[in-house]
Formats: sequence, C-alpha cells, structure tokens
Amino acid sequence: MEQFYKDARTPLRMRTGPLGDHVDEFARQLSDDGYARFSARYALQLVAALGRWMARRRIVAQQLTPEHLARYLQYRSHHRHFRSGDTAIVQRLLRLLREKDIVAPAALIERSPAQRLEEEFQLYLRQERRLAPATVLNYAQFVRSFLAQGVADGQVRLDRLCAADVVRFVQHEAARFHPKRSKVMTTALRSFLQYARYRGLISIDLRSGVPTVANWSMASLPRALSSEEVQQLLSHCDRHTPVGRRNWAILLLLARLGLRAGEVVGLKLEDLDWEAGELCIRSSGASSDRLPLPQEVGAAVAEYLRLARPDCSSRRVFVRMRAPHRGFASSAAIGTIVRRALERAGLDPPHKGAHLLRHSVATHLLRHGASLAEIGELLRHRSPQTTMIYAKVDLAALRPLALPWPGAAR
Repeated sequence: MEQFYKDARTPLRMRTGPLGDHVDEFARQLSDDGYARFSARYALQLVAALGRWMARRRIVAQQLTPEHLARYLQYRSHHRHFRSGDTAIVQRLLRLLREKDIVAPAALIERSPAQRLEEEFQLYLRQERRLAPATVLNYAQFVRSFLAQGVADGQVRLDRLCAADVVRFVQHEAARFHPKRSKVMTTALRSFLQYARYRGLISIDLRSGVPTVANWSMASLPRALSSEEVQQLLSHCDRHTPVGRRNWAILLLLARLGLRAGEVVGLKLEDLDWEAGELCIRSSGASSDRLPLPQEVGAAVAEYLRLARPDCSSRRVFVRMRAPHRGFASSAAIGTIVRRALERAGLDPPHKGAHLLRHSVATHLLRHGASLAEIGELLRHRSPQTTMIYAKVDLAALRPLALPWPGAAR
C-alpha cells in the first residue's frame, strides 16, 4: 500500500479493523490490474470505510455476505457517498475473501431450488454435453425464465407442467425475439426438458411439445457493406490513442479475415505465430483453424501490442484499456466497437453488429471471383449449406438464370 500513500501512517490505520489483514493483498491486486493511483486510493478508502461499518455492527470478515455488502452500499447511498463503481469494488473484495477461504464460496451460499436446478443444468451442459461456455450461458438465461413460471412458494414444481404450459411459454417469448433467437430458445428448452426427464423431475416427454419456430432457410439476404463503405469505416478510426490502436486492429481482423466477435475476444497471445505469419483460431472443442495473417492486419496488431496494450497478466490479445486490465467479458464489447465506428464514419446500415463485417468479407470475395468453397474455407463454415446464402448476393450472375416472365412486360 505504500506505493499509493506518501504518509506511512495511512496504511497503518487501514490495517486495523475486521478487514485489516486483507487490505495489503487487495492493494496488490489493484496494482497488478493497473489501477491508477487515484482510483486505487479511492477503492482502498472504500474498503476501509466498509471495515469501520462492519466494526460498528460487530461483523467479522468470516461472516461477511453479499447481503451485508448490499446493506453497506445502501447506507452509503443514504449518506450521498455512493458512486457507480462502488459495487464492483466491494464485489472484488468479496472475491478475494472467497479465494483466501475467509468467507464461504458462492457455491456454498444458500440458493433457491430454481437457482440450484439451473446451476446443475449448466454443469450437465458443460461436462456431459461439452457445450461451449457461450452456449451454456445462452441456454441458461432461457431456462431461468422458464423456471420462473414453474416456481410456487419457493419450490420448483416441474411435475405439474403440461404441454400447454410449454406452448404458452414459447409463444410469449418468441414474440419478443428475432426468429433465429427464438430457435435458440426452443433448442435450449428441449435440452432442459430432456435433462429434467433424465433426472426424474418430469415423467412425460414434454420435449416433443415444444413448438417449432418458423424460420425459413435462405429467406433473407446477408447484410453487407460495400468495399467503399468498409474503407470509409476504417479511415475514420483514430490511430493516435491507445484505444484507437486497439480498435483499429480489431476492425481489421473483422474486415479482412471475417473473424467472429467471439473469436476476437478469445484470441490469445500464443495464437499469434509471427514467424509463420499465421493466426490460430480455436473452436469450442479441441479443433483449431489456422489463417494467414495479412501484412496490414499483422502490422496493426503488432503496433497495438508494442505501443498501446497495457501491462497485465492476461493472455488475451485484446484487453480493457481501463483498469482492471482484463479481456473483454463477452463478444458484446466487439459489437459496441463496430457500432461506434459506424457512427463515426457516418454509416447507418440496418444491422450494426460485428457480423456485418464478416458478411462484407464474403460479399467482396464473391464479387471478385472467389468460389463459394473458397469463401466457406476462409470463414471456416462447417457445412457448405451455410455458405450458400451468399450465392444470392451476386445478382449480376443470377440475372441470366432467371426465366422470362410469361406474357408481355407491364
């Protein structure tokens, strides 16, 4: 703590009270994660104030619970001391105490029956089904909503469910989502109902009662930017700031190699093979794909790593520029980077996610003579059927195949 305070008496005062034995480790974590001196001092003062609050209520560190932290934050709010980052700071402290076995791990804290069932289902998906973490989280949120309708008096009553309940839930949820999202929801629900029957929580096969969401294959055109618009997007990226250098490298990976947002998030330093000029993309299973690293993309990534990436212990290539310096929590961060870049460039396409640039890569290659097989190989499609949607983009090639309209033109 001495690196954050010039007066040696301040760390001595902070080392007293219920949390005094843990403030040095907390300060070390803040330093390792790159917190600026002002931010670290505020976090340490917040923890010291929490210790004084605990002492007045005779709460020792071993008894600290999330409910205590919620009451403490409410107390600060009533006294107009609460800031938006306070919740993250006290949650960080709680994680530290759990890692040191000072307080009970989250798994041992009392959960509701619905929460326990959801956690058991997630464990089943990870260990038995071997699904990717992102897929598990996707399924879990739909199952959480479904379980909410089967809870009465705190107890899960799945044995009382019938096919009508399942249909009613799907109809209600599907009205809120895009058809593709709705299909994920029904897949998650079927998986859960199969698990529930395997566990003996239901005695009939409700999985067959899950309605099918209409989503006709090849019904829409992939949304893409023209080559000029992609160049406009890239030219408006500020490369003079650390954030700008990072975002420039991310946008090039999306616009030149067609990477998925999740693949950019999961990219690690060891996935960059500078000698071979290749990039290793790891799939959810044990397989991986290697892609050539174009000179422009490689130069952008190298510039970011040399000049902009914060010093941190994370092995992720792309990390947060503000402390704590960690990899992005999800692919949503990449989508946000793309949306902001589109706004700066003055572009307003119907869809603004990271997948827009993946579609743009495929469309550009097709219009410059690449075959669907070559496009599928670059985009790493597992099935040729996935690449077939881009056949509808080349209208000039499709026009001679169209049959003449019967009768005179009107």
